[in-house]
Amino acid sequence: MRYELKYKFNHFSLDAVLQSIRLHPAGFRIAFPDRQINNIYFDTPGLTTLEDNVSGIANRKKFRVRWYGDDPKVIESPRFETKIKQNMLGDKRVLSVDAFTIDDLKELTRTVNQHSGMNQGLSPVLMNSYVRSYFTTSDNKFRITIDREMRYHSLLLGQAFKRYMIRDEDLIIELKYDESMDEFTDRITQYLPFRQTKSSKYVTGVYLTNY
Repeated sequence: MRYELKYKFNHFSLDAVLQSIRLHPAGFRIAFPDRQINNIYFDTPGLTTLEDNVSGIANRKKFRVRWYGDDPKVIESPRFETKIKQNMLGDKRVLSVDAFTIDDLKELTRTVNQHSGMNQGLSPVLMNSYVRSYFTTSDNKFRITIDREMRYHSLLLGQAFKRYMIRDEDLIIELKYDESMDEFTDRITQYLPFRQTKSSKYVTGVYLTNY
């Protein structure tokens, strides 16, 4: 289990955020080259996982299929991920799935429902993409990601995807660390000039594209 502290804002530029990370006394360094992340989120007909998130339910799950690449319509090595939240702690279960096309999500939906463990059927609700930067301390015990250029497409009103119509210019920073490192967190957070917030790309995307 690990903690994920989130900071979402639009009043800092990307350059300012990068500078604060580079100057952090913990010595954050680039852990992985920037890449685009693409997701399809699944939910029940009543949008149970969205409502659980908005309501702040302590123990909840989120279901998505993720792949990487600059063109979201080119799908290679997709993975079905179940994100598990227990109060402030989170975990993730990952399963490789067969390649699929954006135009036909029926087989993917069957696979998701096979492995979701949910009694209610899941359907594709939202597609999104964003660019992520990765940083880590020298001992790899604390990790920071920066997400930007977020784009959303609703799958509730029809699954045909041609291009993204909705964009979100906010930046999202996540500080991630294992449960065992919680007592040392202040050494990291006191040098981050950001205010912690609650943030869910899934919830944001559904609201932006449907309301």
